[in-house]
Amino acid sequence: MARMDLGTAAPEPYKAFRQADGAIRTGPLDAKLRELVKIRASQLNGCVYCVDMHTREARSLGERQDRLDQLPVWEESELFDVKERAALAYTDAVTRGPQVPDPLWDELCAQVPDESERGHLVVQVSLINALNRFGVPLEMRPARTAD
Repeated sequence: MARMDLGTAAPEPYKAFRQADGAIRTGPLDAKLRELVKIRASQLNGCVYCVDMHTREARSLGERQDRLDQLPVWEESELFDVKERAALAYTDAVTRGPQVPDPLWDELCAQVPDESERGHLVVQVSLINALNRFGVPLEMRPARTAD
């Protein structure tokens, strides 16, 4: 059980985070890429709740299991295209950083040339990192399922 239910303890701020998520979902960022960056940041941050939720969502969108399996080692994998690799590199840098070196930013701009899509990606990476900062210290856990 989580230490706190933010939806109850801080309903208005929590609602604002959910609204931001909704705005990203209606934007130009590809849904599978959106979930990949959420999963990757959540892996780096150690948020089991978000890893579980977003891998489930990715699979429901048609994401392949082999790609999800190789996401922790995406740099070594051949399953991700150049756009995904740029987005994952950006996610890693922000999550570990927050500094993003110019060459990495330049590659992101080259692979995601649409500024609106890139803007939605930037917001998504920041938002999932913020949500992970709730999930980890509040010890949020996915619901247990029977095998």
